[in-house]
Amino acid sequence: MAAKLKKGDKVVVLAGKDKGQEGVIASVDPKSGKAVVEGVNMAIRHTRQSQTEQGGRLPIALPVQLSNLAFLDANGKATRVGFRMEGDKKVRFAKTTGDVIDA
Repeated sequence: MAAKLKKGDKVVVLAGKDKGQEGVIASVDPKSGKAVVEGVNMAIRHTRQSQTEQGGRLPIALPVQLSNLAFLDANGKATRVGFRMEGDKKVRFAKTTGDVIDA
């Protein structure tokens, strides 16, 4: 199945402790159905100091379920993503406005 949400998409969180927060998708794991969104679902991870890197308490973004994310259209509103054929190419489009997401 084609990915409705991809790396680099601007999304909003629909449910959970970070509901309403916006961010950009850093990575997507289609097998587990989760995505890492920058600045959302942050947790503190303790890391040991090494010769190359400073240790300490580092904030890290944890994965969010894809069903709890919605794409932000050009107007800044949450929308669903659909697919359609334009010529011989399959493109994603925003259901609210009908605008093509990736040309």
